[in-house]
Amino acid sequence: MAETYNKDELIRRMKGAVATLRGEFAGLRTGRASPALLDPVQVEAYGNHVPINQVGTISTPEPRLLTVQVWDKGLAKAVDKAIRDANLGLNPQMDGQLLRIPLPELNEERRKELAKLAAKYAEAARVAVRNVRRDGMDLLKRLEKDHKIGQDEHHKHGDELQKITDAHIKEIDSGLHGKEQEIMQV
Repeated sequence: MAETYNKDELIRRMKGAVATLRGEFAGLRTGRASPALLDPVQVEAYGNHVPINQVGTISTPEPRLLTVQVWDKGLAKAVDKAIRDANLGLNPQMDGQLLRIPLPELNEERRKELAKLAAKYAEAARVAVRNVRRDGMDLLKRLEKDHKIGQDEHHKHGDELQKITDAHIKEIDSGLHGKEQEIMQV
């Protein structure tokens, strides 16, 4: 298969990084419990790491309470450990196969923790976008080296790719700014 520069594919990958970030931000609920809060949690089950929603049912019976009904009794402890290790500041209480997860009242310290977590998610998204840019730039270098494109075309596509990257980074930064304001609002 001959390699070609496909701008649309690179844009699609960058948009994927931004969409993933939006999903992670959706999980950072400030006032109300949301099943999306547990989306980043991976449980070690049957020798693999799987999303928590593949081992149990997540629900919000009350505004400040999440519950996870684990389907396999043997996985209840693994789910408990995964939630505690996810750095979400949550402490589940086990009741057989049901885990009750009270959401802590948002004090100043908790808000700062959530803001830090949001910043960490945003940085991971920026890195993902930059990796897509690097892949595109490497491809352009290879194509020029193999004499499939000229130097002018390489620079034109390189500048275009940088503009696309800058736009996605700006989108990530504005998303982070909005989320931080939402988190810090009392």
